[in-house]
Amino acid sequence: MTVATAPSGALPNTKMELSGGAALAEMLKLHRVGPMFGMGGFQLLPFYEAIREKGMTHFLINDERCGAFAADAYARITNRPGVCDATLGPGATNLVTSLIESLNAGIPQVVCIGDTHRDHSWKNMTQEARQIEILRPTVKEIIRVERVHRIPELVRRAFAVATSGRPGPVVLDVPEDVAHEVFEFDPADFWCDEETASIPARRSRPDPESVKRAAAIIAGSKRPLLLAGGGIHLSGAHEALRSLAEAQNIPVAHTISGKGSLACSHPLSAGIFGRYSRIANDLIETADCLLVVGCKLGEIATKRFGLIGPGLPVIHLDVLPEEIGRTTRADVALVGDAGLGLLDLSEALSGEQKTAKATRSEWIEEVPTRMAIWRQDASDKLDSDERPVHMARLMNELNHAMPADSILVVDGGFAGHWGGLLYDTKKAGRHFIADRGFASIGYGLPGALGAQLAAPDKPVVGITGDGGFNMTIGELETARRANAGLTVIVVNNAASGYVKALQHAVFGGNYQSSDLIEMNYAKIAEDFGCQGIRVEDPADLAAAIATGTANRDMPTVIDVIVTRNPARMLPGVDNRTLQIKKGDRPV
Repeated sequence: MTVATAPSGALPNTKMELSGGAALAEMLKLHRVGPMFGMGGFQLLPFYEAIREKGMTHFLINDERCGAFAADAYARITNRPGVCDATLGPGATNLVTSLIESLNAGIPQVVCIGDTHRDHSWKNMTQEARQIEILRPTVKEIIRVERVHRIPELVRRAFAVATSGRPGPVVLDVPEDVAHEVFEFDPADFWCDEETASIPARRSRPDPESVKRAAAIIAGSKRPLLLAGGGIHLSGAHEALRSLAEAQNIPVAHTISGKGSLACSHPLSAGIFGRYSRIANDLIETADCLLVVGCKLGEIATKRFGLIGPGLPVIHLDVLPEEIGRTTRADVALVGDAGLGLLDLSEALSGEQKTAKATRSEWIEEVPTRMAIWRQDASDKLDSDERPVHMARLMNELNHAMPADSILVVDGGFAGHWGGLLYDTKKAGRHFIADRGFASIGYGLPGALGAQLAAPDKPVVGITGDGGFNMTIGELETARRANAGLTVIVVNNAASGYVKALQHAVFGGNYQSSDLIEMNYAKIAEDFGCQGIRVEDPADLAAAIATGTANRDMPTVIDVIVTRNPARMLPGVDNRTLQIKKGDRPV
Protein backbone atom coordinates (compact mmCIF):
# COMPACT_ATOMS: atom_id res chain seq x y z
CA MET A 1 0.00 0.00 0.00
CA THR A 2 1.34 3.42 -0.97
CA VAL A 3 0.55 6.42 1.21
CA ALA A 4 1.09 10.00 0.04
CA THR A 5 1.49 12.63 2.72
CA ALA A 6 2.43 16.28 2.39
CA PRO A 7 5.00 17.84 4.73
CA SER A 8 3.80 19.04 8.12
CA GLY A 9 1.90 22.29 7.78
CA ALA A 10 1.70 22.21 3.98
CA LEU A 11 -1.44 23.35 2.17
CA PRO A 12 -2.65 21.56 -0.97
CA ASN A 13 -1.10 22.89 -4.20
CA THR A 14 1.30 25.22 -2.40
CA LYS A 15 5.04 25.12 -2.63
CA MET A 16 7.11 24.50 0.49
CA GLU A 17 10.48 26.10 1.06
CA LEU A 18 12.66 23.52 2.76
CA SER A 19 16.37 23.03 3.13
CA GLY A 20 17.78 19.77 1.91
CA GLY A 21 18.30 18.70 5.50
CA ALA A 22 14.68 19.49 6.35
CA ALA A 23 13.47 17.54 3.32
CA LEU A 24 15.54 14.57 4.45
CA ALA A 25 14.02 14.78 7.92
CA GLU A 26 10.51 15.02 6.46
CA MET A 27 11.01 11.86 4.41
CA LEU A 28 12.32 9.95 7.41
CA LYS A 29 9.30 11.08 9.41
CA LEU A 30 6.97 9.83 6.66
CA HIS A 31 8.69 6.45 6.96
CA ARG A 32 7.97 6.53 10.72
CA VAL A 33 11.55 5.85 11.70
CA GLY A 34 12.37 5.22 15.34
CA PRO A 35 15.14 6.79 17.36
CA MET A 36 18.16 7.84 15.33
CA PHE A 37 21.73 7.53 16.54
CA GLY A 38 24.62 9.70 15.48
CA MET A 39 27.22 12.36 16.05
CA GLY A 40 26.55 15.57 14.18
CA GLY A 41 28.73 17.82 12.11
CA PHE A 42 28.36 21.05 10.18
CA GLN A 43 27.41 19.36 6.90
CA LEU A 44 24.04 18.08 8.21
CA LEU A 45 23.16 20.90 10.63
CA PRO A 46 19.84 21.70 8.86
CA PHE A 47 18.88 18.03 9.22
CA TYR A 48 19.43 18.07 13.00
CA GLU A 49 17.49 21.33 13.35
CA ALA A 50 14.59 19.85 11.37
CA ILE A 51 14.33 16.67 13.40
CA ARG A 52 14.28 18.81 16.54
CA GLU A 53 11.46 20.94 15.16
CA LYS A 54 9.49 17.88 14.09
CA GLY A 55 9.79 16.24 17.52
CA MET A 56 11.74 13.28 16.19
CA THR A 57 14.08 11.39 18.52
CA HIS A 58 17.81 11.53 18.00
CA PHE A 59 20.49 10.33 20.39
CA LEU A 60 23.99 11.70 20.38
CA ILE A 61 26.27 8.69 20.71
CA ASN A 62 29.91 8.61 21.73
CA ASP A 63 31.19 6.52 18.83
CA GLU A 64 29.62 6.21 15.38
CA ARG A 65 30.22 2.46 15.29
CA CYS A 66 28.02 2.10 18.37
CA GLY A 67 25.31 4.23 16.79
CA ALA A 68 25.11 1.83 13.85
CA PHE A 69 25.15 -1.17 16.22
CA ALA A 70 22.24 0.34 18.15
CA ALA A 71 20.35 1.00 14.91
CA ASP A 72 21.06 -2.59 13.83
CA ALA A 73 19.55 -4.04 17.01
CA TYR A 74 16.58 -1.68 16.78
CA ALA A 75 15.90 -2.97 13.27
CA ARG A 76 16.10 -6.60 14.39
CA ILE A 77 13.40 -6.06 16.98
CA THR A 78 11.04 -3.84 14.97
CA ASN A 79 11.66 -5.12 11.40
CA ARG A 80 11.88 -1.47 10.37
CA PRO A 81 15.14 0.02 9.08
CA GLY A 82 17.38 1.43 11.76
CA VAL A 83 18.65 4.95 11.13
CA CYS A 84 22.01 6.38 12.06
CA ASP A 85 24.03 9.35 10.86
CA ALA A 86 27.57 10.63 10.79
CA THR A 87 29.60 13.57 9.69
CA LEU A 88 32.07 13.33 6.83
CA GLY A 89 35.51 11.75 7.14
CA PRO A 90 36.14 10.03 10.48
CA GLY A 91 32.42 9.93 11.26
CA ALA A 92 31.74 8.04 8.05
CA THR A 93 34.76 5.76 8.23
CA ASN A 94 33.97 4.80 11.84
CA LEU A 95 30.85 3.07 10.50
CA VAL A 96 32.71 0.41 8.50
CA THR A 97 32.63 -2.44 11.03
CA SER A 98 29.00 -1.94 12.00
CA LEU A 99 27.74 -1.66 8.44
CA ILE A 100 29.44 -4.92 7.46
CA GLU A 101 27.65 -6.57 10.39
CA SER A 102 24.30 -5.40 9.04
CA LEU A 103 25.21 -6.25 5.45
CA ASN A 104 26.25 -9.81 6.26
CA ALA A 105 23.33 -10.39 8.63
CA GLY A 106 20.71 -8.90 6.31
CA ILE A 107 19.67 -6.07 8.63
CA PRO A 108 18.07 -2.98 7.02
CA GLN A 109 19.55 0.41 7.82
CA VAL A 110 19.33 3.85 6.25
CA VAL A 111 22.53 5.72 7.03
CA CYS A 112 22.81 9.47 6.45
CA ILE A 113 26.32 10.86 6.17
CA GLY A 114 27.50 14.37 5.41
CA ASP A 115 30.02 15.11 2.69
CA THR A 116 32.04 18.07 1.49
CA HIS A 117 30.61 21.13 -0.24
CA ARG A 118 30.72 20.22 -3.93
CA ASP A 119 32.34 23.54 -4.91
CA HIS A 120 35.31 22.69 -2.72
CA SER A 121 35.63 18.91 -2.93
CA TRP A 122 39.18 17.58 -3.39
CA LYS A 123 40.74 20.85 -2.24
CA ASN A 124 41.95 19.47 1.11
CA MET A 125 38.69 20.17 2.89
CA THR A 126 38.81 19.47 6.61
CA GLN A 127 38.30 15.75 7.32
CA GLU A 128 37.84 15.01 3.63
CA ALA A 129 38.32 11.38 2.57
CA ARG A 130 37.26 9.10 -0.24
CA GLN A 131 34.45 7.94 2.01
CA ILE A 132 32.19 6.68 -0.76
CA GLU A 133 34.90 4.32 -1.98
CA ILE A 134 35.63 3.23 1.59
CA LEU A 135 31.99 2.51 2.43
CA ARG A 136 30.90 1.01 -0.89
CA PRO A 137 31.81 -2.63 -0.02
CA THR A 138 30.08 -2.35 3.37
CA VAL A 139 26.53 -1.66 2.15
CA LYS A 140 23.98 -2.81 -0.40
CA GLU A 141 24.06 0.55 -2.14
CA ILE A 142 25.47 4.06 -1.77
CA ILE A 143 23.17 6.82 -2.96
CA ARG A 144 24.90 10.13 -3.59
CA VAL A 145 22.45 13.05 -3.41
CA GLU A 146 23.64 15.50 -6.08
CA ARG A 147 20.52 17.67 -6.38
CA VAL A 148 18.37 18.86 -3.50
CA HIS A 149 15.05 18.40 -5.32
CA ARG A 150 15.75 14.65 -5.65
CA ILE A 151 15.88 14.03 -1.89
CA PRO A 152 12.32 12.62 -1.59
CA GLU A 153 12.88 10.25 -4.51
CA LEU A 154 16.27 9.05 -3.29
CA VAL A 155 15.12 8.47 0.29
CA ARG A 156 12.36 6.22 -1.08
CA ARG A 157 15.02 4.43 -3.10
CA ALA A 158 17.12 3.94 0.04
CA PHE A 159 14.25 2.29 1.88
CA ALA A 160 13.35 0.14 -1.13
CA VAL A 161 16.90 -1.21 -1.41
CA ALA A 162 17.32 -1.61 2.35
CA THR A 163 14.18 -3.73 2.78
CA SER A 164 13.93 -5.75 -0.46
CA GLY A 165 15.46 -9.17 -1.17
CA ARG A 166 17.96 -9.88 1.55
CA PRO A 167 17.81 -6.63 3.55
CA GLY A 168 20.86 -4.55 4.33
CA PRO A 169 22.24 -1.07 4.97
CA VAL A 170 22.07 1.78 2.45
CA VAL A 171 24.08 5.00 2.68
CA LEU A 172 22.67 8.38 1.71
CA ASP A 173 25.70 10.58 1.04
CA VAL A 174 24.61 14.22 1.35
CA PRO A 175 27.04 17.04 0.39
CA GLU A 176 27.11 20.10 2.61
CA ASP A 177 25.66 22.45 0.02
CA VAL A 178 22.79 20.05 -0.76
CA ALA A 179 21.86 19.80 2.92
CA HIS A 180 21.92 23.60 3.36
CA GLU A 181 20.31 24.60 0.06
CA VAL A 182 16.69 25.83 0.23
CA PHE A 183 14.30 24.66 -2.48
CA GLU A 184 10.61 25.11 -3.25
CA PHE A 185 9.30 21.56 -3.02
CA ASP A 186 5.94 20.40 -4.29
CA PRO A 187 4.08 18.74 -1.38
CA ALA A 188 3.12 15.94 -3.77
CA ASP A 189 6.78 14.90 -3.86
CA PHE A 190 6.62 13.75 -0.27
CA TRP A 191 5.19 10.28 0.08
CA CYS A 192 6.16 6.91 1.48
CA ASP A 193 5.75 3.50 -0.11
CA GLU A 194 4.54 1.47 2.86
CA GLU A 195 5.58 -1.80 1.21
CA THR A 196 9.23 -0.82 1.60
CA ALA A 197 9.02 0.78 5.04
CA SER A 198 9.59 -2.54 6.81
CA ILE A 199 10.75 -6.09 6.15
CA PRO A 200 10.01 -8.38 4.46
CA ALA A 201 9.33 -6.15 1.44
CA ARG A 202 8.28 -7.21 -2.06
CA ARG A 203 8.41 -10.92 -1.30
CA SER A 204 8.94 -13.55 -3.98
CA ARG A 205 7.97 -17.24 -4.18
CA PRO A 206 10.10 -20.21 -5.27
CA ASP A 207 9.54 -21.83 -8.64
CA PRO A 208 6.51 -24.21 -8.35
CA GLU A 209 8.29 -27.07 -10.14
CA SER A 210 11.21 -26.82 -7.73
CA VAL A 211 8.76 -26.89 -4.82
CA LYS A 212 7.26 -30.13 -6.19
CA ARG A 213 10.71 -31.72 -6.47
CA ALA A 214 11.59 -30.66 -2.93
CA ALA A 215 8.29 -31.97 -1.58
CA ALA A 216 8.87 -35.35 -3.24
CA ILE A 217 12.28 -35.68 -1.53
CA ILE A 218 10.84 -34.74 1.86
CA ALA A 219 7.86 -37.06 1.44
CA GLY A 220 10.20 -39.97 0.69
CA SER A 221 12.40 -39.37 3.72
CA LYS A 222 12.07 -41.04 7.10
CA ARG A 223 14.52 -38.85 9.00
CA PRO A 224 14.30 -35.29 7.62
CA LEU A 225 15.84 -32.39 9.53
CA LEU A 226 15.21 -28.68 9.09
CA LEU A 227 18.16 -26.29 9.54
CA ALA A 228 16.99 -22.74 10.27
CA GLY A 229 19.09 -19.59 9.91
CA GLY A 230 18.54 -15.91 10.53
CA GLY A 231 16.47 -15.64 7.36
CA ILE A 232 13.51 -17.02 9.32
CA HIS A 233 13.52 -13.84 11.40
CA LEU A 234 13.96 -11.57 8.38
CA SER A 235 10.97 -13.18 6.68
CA GLY A 236 8.83 -13.42 9.81
CA ALA A 237 8.47 -17.09 8.92
CA HIS A 238 8.16 -18.43 12.47
CA GLU A 239 4.57 -19.64 12.18
CA ALA A 240 5.13 -21.13 8.72
CA LEU A 241 8.14 -23.05 10.04
CA ARG A 242 6.33 -24.33 13.12
CA SER A 243 3.31 -25.41 11.08
CA LEU A 244 5.41 -27.39 8.59
CA ALA A 245 7.57 -28.98 11.30
CA GLU A 246 4.57 -30.11 13.35
CA ALA A 247 2.51 -31.31 10.39
CA GLN A 248 5.39 -33.31 8.90
CA ASN A 249 7.16 -34.41 12.13
CA ILE A 250 10.42 -32.68 11.21
CA PRO A 251 12.87 -31.71 13.97
CA VAL A 252 14.36 -28.20 13.73
CA ALA A 253 17.95 -27.20 14.44
CA HIS A 254 19.19 -23.62 14.22
CA THR A 255 22.26 -21.45 13.81
CA ILE A 256 23.22 -18.82 16.38
CA SER A 257 21.41 -16.21 14.25
CA GLY A 258 18.46 -18.56 13.78
CA LYS A 259 17.84 -19.14 17.48
CA GLY A 260 14.16 -18.45 18.11
CA SER A 261 13.05 -19.63 14.66
CA LEU A 262 11.23 -22.22 16.73
CA ALA A 263 10.99 -21.82 20.49
CA CYS A 264 13.90 -23.68 22.11
CA SER A 265 11.36 -25.18 24.52
CA HIS A 266 9.40 -26.78 21.64
CA PRO A 267 9.70 -30.60 21.63
CA LEU A 268 10.86 -30.52 18.00
CA SER A 269 13.74 -28.11 18.75
CA ALA A 270 17.11 -29.84 18.36
CA GLY A 271 19.05 -26.74 19.42
CA ILE A 272 22.09 -25.27 17.75
CA PHE A 273 24.08 -27.04 15.06
CA GLY A 274 27.56 -26.44 13.70
CA ARG A 275 30.72 -25.66 15.66
CA TYR A 276 28.78 -25.88 18.90
CA SER A 277 26.00 -28.42 19.23
CA ARG A 278 23.92 -30.19 21.82
CA ILE A 279 22.36 -33.01 19.79
CA ALA A 280 21.83 -31.44 16.35
CA ASN A 281 25.13 -32.53 14.78
CA ASP A 282 24.40 -36.14 15.74
CA LEU A 283 20.97 -35.83 14.11
CA ILE A 284 22.55 -34.47 10.92
CA GLU A 285 24.77 -37.57 10.76
CA THR A 286 21.73 -39.88 10.84
CA ALA A 287 19.30 -37.73 8.80
CA ASP A 288 18.26 -38.79 5.30
CA CYS A 289 17.23 -35.30 4.12
CA LEU A 290 18.11 -31.72 5.07
CA LEU A 291 15.84 -28.73 4.48
CA VAL A 292 18.00 -25.61 4.90
CA VAL A 293 16.03 -22.37 5.24
CA GLY A 294 17.41 -18.82 5.40
CA CYS A 295 20.91 -20.04 6.24
CA LYS A 296 24.14 -19.37 4.35
CA LEU A 297 25.81 -22.59 5.62
CA GLY A 298 28.97 -20.69 6.46
CA GLU A 299 32.02 -21.78 8.43
CA ILE A 300 30.52 -21.83 11.94
CA ALA A 301 27.29 -23.56 10.86
CA THR A 302 29.14 -26.29 8.97
CA LYS A 303 32.18 -26.75 11.26
CA ARG A 304 34.45 -25.37 8.57
CA PHE A 305 32.41 -26.94 5.77
CA GLY A 306 32.79 -30.52 6.95
CA LEU A 307 29.52 -31.19 8.78
CA ILE A 308 27.24 -32.17 5.90
CA GLY A 309 28.55 -35.28 4.25
CA PRO A 310 28.34 -36.20 0.55
CA GLY A 311 25.26 -38.03 -0.62
CA LEU A 312 22.90 -36.46 1.93
CA PRO A 313 20.02 -34.82 -0.02
CA VAL A 314 19.91 -31.07 0.62
CA ILE A 315 17.04 -28.71 -0.19
CA HIS A 316 18.13 -25.10 0.20
CA LEU A 317 15.60 -22.25 0.45
CA ASP A 318 17.08 -18.75 0.36
CA VAL A 319 16.08 -15.34 -0.96
CA LEU A 320 19.47 -14.88 -2.65
CA PRO A 321 20.06 -17.41 -5.45
CA GLU A 322 23.83 -16.97 -5.35
CA GLU A 323 23.95 -18.25 -1.75
CA ILE A 324 22.60 -21.65 -2.80
CA GLY A 325 25.42 -24.07 -3.56
CA ARG A 326 28.04 -21.60 -2.39
CA THR A 327 29.44 -23.91 0.31
CA THR A 328 27.30 -27.05 0.09
CA ARG A 329 25.78 -28.82 -2.89
CA ALA A 330 22.00 -28.43 -3.07
CA ASP A 331 19.87 -31.09 -4.75
CA VAL A 332 16.97 -28.64 -5.01
CA ALA A 333 17.29 -24.84 -4.98
CA LEU A 334 14.28 -22.90 -3.77
CA VAL A 335 14.78 -19.20 -4.44
CA GLY A 336 12.42 -16.89 -2.60
CA ASP A 337 11.13 -15.62 0.70
CA ALA A 338 11.53 -18.13 3.54
CA GLY A 339 7.98 -17.78 4.80
CA LEU A 340 6.32 -18.08 1.41
CA GLY A 341 8.60 -20.99 0.49
CA LEU A 342 7.68 -22.86 3.66
CA LEU A 343 3.98 -22.24 3.02
CA ASP A 344 4.34 -23.60 -0.51
CA LEU A 345 6.12 -26.69 0.81
CA SER A 346 3.39 -27.20 3.40
CA GLU A 347 0.75 -27.05 0.68
CA ALA A 348 2.66 -29.47 -1.55
CA LEU A 349 3.05 -31.89 1.37
CA SER A 350 -0.47 -31.55 2.76
CA GLY A 351 -1.49 -34.96 1.45
CA GLU A 352 1.46 -36.64 3.17
CA GLN A 353 0.69 -35.54 6.71
CA LYS A 354 -0.81 -38.82 7.94
CA THR A 355 2.05 -40.88 6.49
CA ALA A 356 4.64 -38.48 7.92
CA LYS A 357 3.15 -38.72 11.39
CA ALA A 358 3.36 -42.50 11.29
CA THR A 359 6.75 -43.04 9.67
CA ARG A 360 8.59 -40.35 11.65
CA SER A 361 7.19 -40.91 15.13
CA GLU A 362 10.33 -42.66 16.37
CA TRP A 363 12.52 -40.05 14.68
CA ILE A 364 10.97 -37.11 16.52
CA GLU A 365 10.94 -39.02 19.80
CA GLU A 366 14.73 -39.05 19.59
CA VAL A 367 14.84 -35.27 20.04
CA PRO A 368 13.54 -34.91 23.63
CA THR A 369 15.26 -38.17 24.61
CA ARG A 370 18.66 -37.03 23.34
CA MET A 371 18.13 -33.56 24.78
CA ALA A 372 17.37 -34.99 28.22
CA ILE A 373 20.58 -37.02 28.10
CA TRP A 374 22.54 -33.93 27.05
CA ARG A 375 21.10 -31.91 29.93
CA GLN A 376 21.98 -34.66 32.39
CA ASP A 377 25.54 -34.81 31.08
CA ALA A 378 25.83 -31.02 31.30
CA SER A 379 24.13 -30.64 34.68
CA ASP A 380 27.37 -30.37 36.64
CA LYS A 381 28.25 -27.29 34.55
CA LEU A 382 24.75 -25.81 34.38
CA ASP A 383 24.35 -26.04 38.16
CA SER A 384 28.00 -25.50 39.05
CA ASP A 385 28.77 -23.84 42.39
CA GLU A 386 32.40 -23.24 41.54
CA ARG A 387 34.06 -19.87 42.01
CA PRO A 388 34.85 -17.95 39.87
CA VAL A 389 31.49 -18.43 38.20
CA HIS A 390 31.22 -21.02 35.42
CA MET A 391 29.72 -19.56 32.23
CA ALA A 392 27.26 -22.45 31.97
CA ARG A 393 25.85 -21.54 35.39
CA LEU A 394 25.44 -17.92 34.31
CA MET A 395 23.55 -18.94 31.17
CA ASN A 396 21.40 -21.38 33.13
CA GLU A 397 20.45 -18.66 35.60
CA LEU A 398 19.40 -16.47 32.68
CA ASN A 399 17.26 -19.32 31.36
CA HIS A 400 15.47 -19.43 34.69
CA ALA A 401 15.17 -15.65 35.11
CA MET A 402 14.25 -14.33 31.67
CA PRO A 403 10.51 -14.23 30.87
CA ALA A 404 9.22 -15.40 27.50
CA ASP A 405 8.97 -11.90 26.01
CA SER A 406 12.42 -10.78 27.15
CA ILE A 407 15.37 -10.12 24.84
CA LEU A 408 18.94 -11.31 25.30
CA VAL A 409 21.66 -9.54 23.29
CA VAL A 410 25.04 -11.26 23.13
CA ASP A 411 28.34 -9.80 21.98
CA GLY A 412 30.69 -11.49 19.54
CA GLY A 413 33.16 -14.18 20.58
CA PHE A 414 32.93 -15.58 24.10
CA ALA A 415 29.45 -14.33 25.00
CA GLY A 416 27.97 -15.20 21.62
CA HIS A 417 29.12 -18.81 21.58
CA TRP A 418 28.05 -19.57 25.15
CA GLY A 419 24.72 -17.86 24.55
CA GLY A 420 24.21 -19.69 21.28
CA LEU A 421 24.80 -23.07 22.88
CA LEU A 422 23.06 -22.70 26.23
CA TYR A 423 20.40 -19.98 26.11
CA ASP A 424 16.83 -21.18 25.53
CA THR A 425 14.15 -18.98 24.00
CA LYS A 426 10.68 -19.67 25.33
CA LYS A 427 8.75 -18.47 22.31
CA ALA A 428 9.45 -17.98 18.63
CA GLY A 429 10.76 -14.64 17.44
CA ARG A 430 13.67 -12.25 17.97
CA HIS A 431 14.27 -12.89 21.66
CA PHE A 432 17.96 -13.65 21.16
CA ILE A 433 20.22 -11.28 19.22
CA ALA A 434 23.80 -12.09 18.30
CA ASP A 435 26.02 -10.08 15.97
CA ARG A 436 26.96 -13.03 13.81
CA GLY A 437 27.09 -11.08 10.54
CA PHE A 438 30.64 -9.97 11.34
CA ALA A 439 31.04 -11.29 14.90
CA SER A 440 32.66 -8.04 15.96
CA ILE A 441 33.47 -7.46 19.61
CA GLY A 442 31.70 -4.44 21.10
CA TYR A 443 28.07 -5.08 20.05
CA GLY A 444 26.73 -6.05 23.48
CA LEU A 445 26.15 -2.66 25.12
CA PRO A 446 25.01 -0.61 22.07
CA GLY A 447 23.00 -3.58 20.80
CA ALA A 448 21.21 -3.82 24.14
CA LEU A 449 20.54 -0.07 23.99
CA GLY A 450 18.97 -0.34 20.53
CA ALA A 451 16.90 -3.35 21.58
CA GLN A 452 15.68 -1.65 24.76
CA LEU A 453 14.59 1.46 22.85
CA ALA A 454 12.79 -0.80 20.36
CA ALA A 455 11.02 -2.70 23.15
CA PRO A 456 10.82 -0.31 26.13
CA ASP A 457 8.34 -2.49 28.05
CA LYS A 458 10.36 -5.71 27.81
CA PRO A 459 13.33 -6.81 29.90
CA VAL A 460 16.51 -6.50 27.82
CA VAL A 461 19.79 -8.03 28.96
CA GLY A 462 23.07 -7.69 27.08
CA ILE A 463 26.09 -9.90 27.66
CA THR A 464 29.54 -8.64 26.79
CA GLY A 465 33.05 -9.55 27.74
CA ASP A 466 35.25 -7.14 29.65
CA GLY A 467 37.18 -6.53 26.42
CA GLY A 468 34.02 -5.68 24.50
CA PHE A 469 32.77 -3.48 27.32
CA ASN A 470 36.06 -1.60 27.40
CA MET A 471 35.63 -0.80 23.70
CA THR A 472 32.16 0.71 24.08
CA ILE A 473 31.90 1.81 27.71
CA GLY A 474 31.14 5.39 26.65
CA GLU A 475 27.71 4.29 25.50
CA LEU A 476 26.80 3.66 29.12
CA GLU A 477 26.50 7.43 29.30
CA THR A 478 24.25 7.34 26.23
CA ALA A 479 22.05 4.68 27.81
CA ARG A 480 21.84 6.72 31.01
CA ARG A 481 20.88 9.83 29.06
CA ALA A 482 18.24 7.84 27.19
CA ASN A 483 16.78 6.54 30.48
CA ALA A 484 17.06 3.04 29.06
CA GLY A 485 16.45 0.42 31.75
CA LEU A 486 18.63 -2.24 30.15
CA THR A 487 20.88 -4.64 32.03
CA VAL A 488 24.42 -5.35 30.84
CA ILE A 489 26.23 -8.39 32.18
CA VAL A 490 30.00 -8.03 31.93
CA VAL A 491 31.70 -11.41 31.70
CA ASN A 492 34.78 -10.46 33.69
CA ASN A 493 37.64 -12.90 33.17
CA ALA A 494 40.38 -10.27 32.96
CA ALA A 495 41.15 -11.47 29.45
CA SER A 496 40.14 -11.59 25.85
CA GLY A 497 38.60 -14.88 26.87
CA TYR A 498 37.81 -16.49 23.55
CA VAL A 499 41.28 -15.76 22.18
CA LYS A 500 42.94 -16.98 25.37
CA ALA A 501 40.94 -20.22 25.23
CA LEU A 502 41.97 -20.77 21.62
CA GLN A 503 45.61 -20.10 22.50
CA HIS A 504 45.33 -22.73 25.23
CA ALA A 505 43.67 -25.25 22.89
CA VAL A 506 46.21 -24.82 20.11
CA PHE A 507 49.45 -23.92 21.91
CA GLY A 508 48.97 -25.13 25.47
CA GLY A 509 49.85 -22.74 28.27
CA ASN A 510 51.38 -20.02 26.12
CA TYR A 511 49.42 -16.74 26.00
CA GLN A 512 50.22 -13.60 24.09
CA SER A 513 48.29 -10.32 24.28
CA SER A 514 45.13 -11.85 25.69
CA ASP A 515 45.22 -10.72 29.35
CA LEU A 516 43.57 -7.59 30.77
CA ILE A 517 43.77 -5.80 34.10
CA GLU A 518 40.78 -6.78 36.18
CA MET A 519 38.42 -3.85 36.69
CA ASN A 520 35.46 -3.40 39.01
CA TYR A 521 32.80 -2.57 36.44
CA ALA A 522 30.08 -2.27 39.06
CA LYS A 523 31.89 0.69 40.62
CA ILE A 524 32.58 2.17 37.20
CA ALA A 525 28.87 1.90 36.38
CA GLU A 526 28.00 3.77 39.56
CA ASP A 527 30.34 6.57 38.51
CA PHE A 528 28.31 6.79 35.31
CA GLY A 529 25.18 7.27 37.43
CA CYS A 530 23.97 3.73 36.78
CA GLN A 531 23.23 0.80 39.05
CA GLY A 532 26.24 -1.48 39.58
CA ILE A 533 26.22 -5.01 41.00
CA ARG A 534 29.29 -7.23 41.38
CA VAL A 535 28.83 -11.00 41.54
CA GLU A 536 31.56 -13.37 42.68
CA ASP A 537 29.41 -16.19 44.09
CA PRO A 538 27.08 -18.07 41.68
CA ALA A 539 24.47 -18.18 44.45
CA ASP A 540 24.08 -14.41 44.00
CA LEU A 541 23.37 -14.52 40.26
CA ALA A 542 19.60 -14.93 40.44
CA ALA A 543 19.13 -11.98 42.79
CA ALA A 544 21.44 -9.79 40.74
CA ILE A 545 19.58 -10.52 37.50
CA ALA A 546 16.23 -9.92 39.19
CA THR A 547 17.42 -6.61 40.63
CA GLY A 548 18.86 -5.47 37.33
CA THR A 549 15.85 -6.29 35.18
CA ALA A 550 13.45 -4.78 37.73
CA ASN A 551 15.16 -1.38 37.52
CA ARG A 552 13.40 0.40 34.66
CA ASP A 553 14.75 3.87 35.47
CA MET A 554 18.41 3.49 34.57
CA PRO A 555 20.91 1.03 33.13
CA THR A 556 22.31 -1.70 35.35
CA VAL A 557 25.75 -3.27 35.00
CA ILE A 558 26.23 -6.72 36.57
CA ASP A 559 29.94 -7.46 36.83
CA VAL A 560 30.25 -11.25 36.96
CA ILE A 561 33.62 -12.73 37.89
CA VAL A 562 33.91 -15.85 35.74
CA THR A 563 36.49 -18.60 35.40
CA ARG A 564 40.09 -17.68 34.62
CA ASN A 565 40.94 -21.22 33.53
CA PRO A 566 41.30 -21.11 29.73
CA ALA A 567 40.65 -24.85 29.49
CA ARG A 568 37.13 -24.19 30.82
CA MET A 569 36.33 -21.06 28.83
CA LEU A 570 34.99 -22.62 25.62
CA PRO A 571 31.39 -23.83 25.36
CA GLY A 572 30.52 -27.51 25.33
CA VAL A 573 30.19 -30.27 27.88
CA ASP A 574 33.75 -31.46 27.28
CA ASN A 575 34.90 -29.26 24.35
CA ARG A 576 34.57 -32.15 21.87
CA THR A 577 32.39 -29.87 19.79
CA LEU A 578 35.31 -27.57 18.97
CA GLN A 579 37.72 -30.18 17.62
CA ILE A 580 40.68 -27.80 17.37
CA LYS A 581 44.05 -29.10 16.29
CA LYS A 582 47.33 -27.29 15.96
CA GLY A 583 47.41 -25.35 12.72
CA ASP A 584 43.66 -24.69 12.71
CA ARG A 585 42.65 -21.06 13.12
CA PRO A 586 38.92 -21.07 13.93
CA VAL A 587 37.06 -17.82 14.29
